[in-house]
Amino acid sequence: MKPILNKIAIIAGLSLLASCQSFFDEDPVYSTTTDTFFNSETALETYAIGFLESHLPSAATLTRGDQYSDICVTTQTEGFLKTGGYSAQQANNWARGNWRPLYNVNYYLKHMKDAAPYVDDATMKHYEGVGRFWRAWFYWDKVKTFGDVPWYDEPIDPDDDEQLYKGRDPRDYVMQKVLEDLDFAATWCSKASKYVNTNVINRYVALALKSRICLYEGTWRKYHGLDGSEEWLRACVAASEELMGDSPYSLVSTAGEETTNYSKVFKSEEPQYTEVILANEFNATLNRFHDASWYYASGSYGQRNSGPKAFVNMYLNLDGTRFTDKDGYNKTQFKDEFAGRDYRLRQTFITPYYVKKVGGKETNEFAKVFPGLTTQLTYYRIIKWNTDDDANESNTSSANSLPVFRYAEILLNEAEAKAELGEMDQTVWNKTIRPLRERSGVSGAMPATADPYLASYYDGVTDKWILECRRERSIELYMENTRRDDLMRWRMGHKLTVEFAGIHIPELGKPFDMNGDGKNDLCFYSKSHPKSGSNQTGVSYVEVTAEEGDNVTTYSVNKDNCLVYILDREWADYKYLYPVPKNALDINPNLRPQNPGWDD
Repeated sequence: MKPILNKIAIIAGLSLLASCQSFFDEDPVYSTTTDTFFNSETALETYAIGFLESHLPSAATLTRGDQYSDICVTTQTEGFLKTGGYSAQQANNWARGNWRPLYNVNYYLKHMKDAAPYVDDATMKHYEGVGRFWRAWFYWDKVKTFGDVPWYDEPIDPDDDEQLYKGRDPRDYVMQKVLEDLDFAATWCSKASKYVNTNVINRYVALALKSRICLYEGTWRKYHGLDGSEEWLRACVAASEELMGDSPYSLVSTAGEETTNYSKVFKSEEPQYTEVILANEFNATLNRFHDASWYYASGSYGQRNSGPKAFVNMYLNLDGTRFTDKDGYNKTQFKDEFAGRDYRLRQTFITPYYVKKVGGKETNEFAKVFPGLTTQLTYYRIIKWNTDDDANESNTSSANSLPVFRYAEILLNEAEAKAELGEMDQTVWNKTIRPLRERSGVSGAMPATADPYLASYYDGVTDKWILECRRERSIELYMENTRRDDLMRWRMGHKLTVEFAGIHIPELGKPFDMNGDGKNDLCFYSKSHPKSGSNQTGVSYVEVTAEEGDNVTTYSVNKDNCLVYILDREWADYKYLYPVPKNALDINPNLRPQNPGWDD
């Protein structure tokens, strides 16, 4: 909402938030006199809105936080996934700036009590819940990264060496504290109308975070062999069902608009509050923009992010049958593989159905809307966050708001938690997976058997309900900064090294019609399979390695004659946790021992 955006813009320019002088050995960046500041509800609101500005995930995080995963292909990979590319000497996320948000929250929670004489009890508890919401989110992120971390629930005194140089607290202890904060926020944050659909923290936002964190921790414990999985999964169910049963949210779903229902959630300037519980808002009037369209459309500015064929294969047919049950599915040509498929597929990637504005005019002309390899890698070009207007593809001018929490995720969390508990049935299915599929034109029928394609992909998982929950989650939440977390909690880190295949190549050395318009568009060739004849007008030519000795280091083809982007990634199980940075261990030896598998 514009009033909140206006307040955020004002607060961003004010020095209102306290920073930590003692804990980080630096002068405070912000300061406030608590004796006079916390004296009204307005003061609490102002401080709380400041957290939104400083703590809310950025546009880059929300739209490309999953680019280094198994379902996105990029030109390069991060050092963490390269052999010898990451160590404790290179590690970060433990510097004073990384801990400053915690100090700010703890400072607020300690000093907000000064407002008690001026503010009613319910309002005080609401704003305490807001602070504890942000502390829970902060610590969950730290635990995901490092496992054991020191727990602090008060700002640290500069002379308290015992606290300053304490060791790491066990994961279980810290996460129980996180759950306490989540429970408080989900109980006492208000759901009054002035807090709902105004893009501030409220009870529904707190329940959404609780649902997300509890699913993560429950499945992490299950698949990593830790005790307590059921407690966390049941906490996820409780939070999800409370939100599902007592909230104003539902799916954006209009009958007859199945080809656009999904994309509406991601392309509108005003958050789609029917479904969106919290968003990072952008607004052209207030000159607040992001760069998602530019990043995904530019080969030089972005990483040419693209979808791999293994993921595209997961989308069902509209009648609910599995695309991968068809003989020769992996040799289906691009022009044929989108017909009769889940409509989310065409709302996520460029297909022959794609329409966008080029030079101010809408067009479906393939040569204008479909890029060559200069802007993507597999020919499955991602458009989920694109405003479908080339005016936004070369600058930071996108104003579509970006969901942080949405109702669809709550349905997915409920379904997965129930499946992991062995309690999935038709009632749960009909409330969760079914409506997600039906809003995009897919039959909501339950699976009769486990999908062998998914069982092979998620090696070791055979439960049909769990597999379908994973299918639905990967499709519905594609590129929403959830996939990397999913792989970590499922103990599927090795999937980060999968083959990154693209479209099927009918015949090497021979031009072919990619989109079915009767015109040849593309030709892949190699030293061993050269181009036939002279180059044709309108055809792009791409060299690949087809046999030993071809020596093209960027592209090859696999046994199904699919294009493969060659990307070197390495995985080892010790990478489920990051190393504590060496400089942090040197300053505070009590943080040892280092996480398993990492050298100091």
